[in-house]
Amino acid sequence: MGRLTAEDDIARIEAALDGAAEALAPFTPGEISARMKHGDDPVTAADLAVDAVLGELLPRTGEGWLSEETADDPARLGCRRVWVVDPVDGTREFVMGIPEWCVSVGLVVDGRPVAGGILNLAAGHRIVGSVDDGVTLNGRPVAVQPRRSILGALVLASRSEVKRGEWEAFWKSPVSIRNMGSVAYKLGCVGAGLADATWTLVPKHEWDVAAGAALVVASGGEVFGLDYEPVVFNQPSPKLAGFIATSPGLDGPVKELLAGFVG
Repeated sequence: MGRLTAEDDIARIEAALDGAAEALAPFTPGEISARMKHGDDPVTAADLAVDAVLGELLPRTGEGWLSEETADDPARLGCRRVWVVDPVDGTREFVMGIPEWCVSVGLVVDGRPVAGGILNLAAGHRIVGSVDDGVTLNGRPVAVQPRRSILGALVLASRSEVKRGEWEAFWKSPVSIRNMGSVAYKLGCVGAGLADATWTLVPKHEWDVAAGAALVVASGGEVFGLDYEPVVFNQPSPKLAGFIATSPGLDGPVKELLAGFVG
């Protein structure tokens, strides 16, 4: 079976993350103002600066582009290879100075998330990988850790969802729950073997999860939507009902745990 990614995709993602780090250098988390795009969704000058850099470095002729901070171009729907990025995922945490935000770069081929890069400068984590090359954390090969039991499994929960009381049903379950901002970073942590699972039962956009989904799959984990079916990316409406990611062996127990909530 041939490669799904190009030989230089990892190098391109690494270069894009380097460019994003340079663009972020003038900004200090916790000391930056934000405006609201719509509702309570914040955006900063840093989001826009990183978006410009990624848009310049990543897409080539014939490749599509989908970013939280760029007006959507339906031409991407005719492309096999599409870059799906969130310049700063966890902008709220970035503004508050909480080290739970990241640059998220995902590559989708024929609707499948196949390569990604997550850069959390505050935590010192660079997670990069593809389904053809495996995953590295700060340059060191890593993989998700198979589990035989859900007892004590570390599950990363959305700080906002916990605050809204949406995780109340799971506090007495057999898993260990840790609150964290940025769904992209949570997925990256699962892909790097730093946690066992994460899920969100509220709508997310493709740019929130594409990179992390690629990393989880690339390191041997499982990802699926709330219908327990594989998620097909690069859709006309890039909004998902929710998203679930687990290490090998946990997909069944997690589905049982979520019974009554999804499926």
